[in-house]
Amino acid sequence: MSKVKKLFICKAATLGRLKLIVILMVLQTIVCLPLPAQSHPEWAQQLDSIRREIEKQPESVDLRLKKAALNIELGQWDYAVEEYDRVLRGDPHNLAALFYRAYCHTSQRRYPLARQDYETLLRHQPRHLEARLCLATVCERMGRDAEALDHYNLLVQQYPDSAICYAARAAYETSHRQYDTALYDWEKAVELQPRNADYVVSKVDVLLMTGRREEARQTLDEGVRSGIRRGLLMEWYKRTEGR
Repeated sequence: MSKVKKLFICKAATLGRLKLIVILMVLQTIVCLPLPAQSHPEWAQQLDSIRREIEKQPESVDLRLKKAALNIELGQWDYAVEEYDRVLRGDPHNLAALFYRAYCHTSQRRYPLARQDYETLLRHQPRHLEARLCLATVCERMGRDAEALDHYNLLVQQYPDSAICYAARAAYETSHRQYDTALYDWEKAVELQPRNADYVVSKVDVLLMTGRREEARQTLDEGVRSGIRRGLLMEWYKRTEGR
């Protein structure tokens, strides 16, 4: 697992399992400059190699983006931001640079700067699912809950057949104790992806929070019938029995 993924998982732990589901989805769907998992010395070696190439081709956007990606893997956030700044000075609409600069700012809790980059990206590509999802999360961290909910609502409107959009909104609603609307969204997510164990148990959690144990057990049974291994759901079966 790359350092980037480990960092996101570590941060997500403080937000609970529901947020982890959403954050991992973003990591799985990002298309800009994925890097294979490698050891720290190999990253540093690659970084040195790319630096030498940049000396020969200082205006190469591709090399700058690759260097920034390695800077991220090495935790060199400010160096990565410097590379993205340089790319964006030459190409203000470069979506990869905007997205990952926002990612760097988020990792360093510079939320207003991250918000600005995501908003700029979305002005050029309003249907960029990952950017809007990340923007909603940043707004939550800034305490701008109404704005965050607006973004989640827009995601559902733009992608009515996307389980992750319903799940993202449901996670927000659950964390804000809006259980009725959260239950509706978890039901939609499960309907769209009935074999997703995370969605099933998240729906079960809401049912248990509202005292609906029998419905929770029925949901688990439906999950097993859809193909989820019963062993994966045993913890939640025990909860429906009050243990």
